[in-house]
Amino acid sequence: MDIIETLMSFSLTRQEAVVYMTLLTEGTLTGYEVSKLSGISRSNSYTTLANLVEKGATNIIEDTATHYIPVEINEFCKNKIQELEKLKNFLIENVPKCKEEIEGYITIRGEKHILEKILNLITNAKERIYISVSGATLGYLKPFLEQTAKNKLKLVIITNSLIEIDGAIIYKANKPDNQIRLIVDSSAVLTGEIMESGTCLFSKKQNLIDLFKDTLKNEIKLIELGQL
Repeated sequence: MDIIETLMSFSLTRQEAVVYMTLLTEGTLTGYEVSKLSGISRSNSYTTLANLVEKGATNIIEDTATHYIPVEINEFCKNKIQELEKLKNFLIENVPKCKEEIEGYITIRGEKHILEKILNLITNAKERIYISVSGATLGYLKPFLEQTAKNKLKLVIITNSLIEIDGAIIYKANKPDNQIRLIVDSSAVLTGEIMESGTCLFSKKQNLIDLFKDTLKNEIKLIELGQL
């Protein structure tokens, strides 16, 4: 993961990210020193520094010459996340509600979006989670599943991993590397392959949920009989 690209996810332009990184690396600098170290023209450096002050990434020290000091990266990121949380809450309260709940079969494409959907389903679960997944994916999901178990939700896992989660019921079985089957609260199901070009099917259709519940129950029975 590239640092400059990641900083740009926090509302910085590429040039602002470069100057901010220069300050984080070198410490307190004048505009002239920033220009010299970053390779950005002096006029652009001063404009960029002013933008960084406005965005909360840099503070000013007034001296014989004006110096710029970076806001520590953890503080900067926390402030941005808190700002986004406020904006999120505003949108949740004010965006019009959908007139009717979507109950069709929804295709989710790409590893990033699939994992985001899985995490949302897990963190919003109210009663129970049944998940059949390989150890590689389970390792990524483990912190979120542990929190689920701590919240006293029923958690049943079928995996090829030797992983342990307090409070979870875990069954060991051979699993394809990228496959996932997930049922949350008997109200939503997600199934498919977690990979860069993979797709998953998500639905709240009761007939599909019942089908996958029966499939997982049968898989558990076979594991208990030693046939998987």
